[in-house]
Amino acid sequence: MKKSSLILLMILGFLSISFTSQETIWLDKNLKQTTQDKAVYYKVGKKLDGEVSYFYRSRTLFRKVFYVDGKLEGIFSEYYNTGELREVGKYVNGQRDGNWKVYYKTGKIMKKGRYSKGAKVGIWKVFYKND
Repeated sequence: MKKSSLILLMILGFLSISFTSQETIWLDKNLKQTTQDKAVYYKVGKKLDGEVSYFYRSRTLFRKVFYVDGKLEGIFSEYYNTGELREVGKYVNGQRDGNWKVYYKTGKIMKKGRYSKGAKVGIWKVFYKND
């Protein structure tokens, strides 16, 4: 019993080390890899498949996206450095598609409209800030 518990504990330890030791990728304002001192954002790990989160240097969430085979695919969410939602929409085959909304920091809608295959289509509504 003690032997199996020790083996299980060792396996869990190795797994936790592998998760915490993923490489930090430092990114510039265009999300291109750069050095830490020039970075604006970062992400953990090199993978571009499934859910990928990008962070401000202050460790707050900047963007949450989904990739399939290295292409953007699915829900896209971007946040202000203070944590409020900035923009939300969807990617299909690497291009913006469907309804998109951009928000002020207050949570009110700044603008909304539709994309089709990466191009704005139809009427885009802009809502001015009324403080």
